Amino acid sequence: MKSSSHRTFLLLTSLLAGYQVSVGIEGFTILPITAYTISFGVILIAALLIYILGIEVLDSPIVVIVSTIIPLSLAVGLVWQHLASVRTSFLILAIIGFLAVSLTRSFPMPNKLPIIAIALTHGIAGLTIFLLPIVLSVQGAAKPLFSLVGIGGALIGIVGLLLSSQSIGKTFVPRDKVMNLFPALLFFTTALFVAGFAFR
Repeated sequence: MKSSSHRTFLLLTSLLAGYQVSVGIEGFTILPITAYTISFGVILIAALLIYILGIEVLDSPIVVIVSTIIPLSLAVGLVWQHLASVRTSFLILAIIGFLAVSLTRSFPMPNKLPIIAIALTHGIAGLTIFLLPIVLSVQGAAKPLFSLVGIGGALIGIVGLLLSSQSIGKTFVPRDKVMNLFPALLFFTTALFVAGFAFR
């Protein structure tokens, strides 16, 4: 870990994620509570692991799989709450996406299949998290500040793509910059999610 600011961001992230798991998801039905608990629980564990072991833990191949769980779980929770007509279909799609990323990262795959699996899975989940809260806020079906979840969705999409690109060797941003920005991006993403859900 290069700086104390990184450690501060990670500690604050873990506190926010812990708060959301224990308090911020009260009042939801069973499946959204489960989905949100998984999503924020993974954020909490990831922040603590990086805090303890250092930013180098992001070099682990498991990072791609873990970074997929967060947006998929969050997207499933949002869809289950607000788009009843496609609940089951989206849940199945999320499971397929997670399995596709897991399989393409667990076994050697030819050509660009791993990249396609990651891009599609993160793309669908990220767009769902980004668009759904904003549309609901504009339509008046949710409070205006619920749109903060959508902004957090855009950030988590960036975080996921940056981590995935590092792990598969297709770097869009130099590695040192990704590692330097990651703690702050994770914190602001989590803060936007927590704030958005607080004003749902």
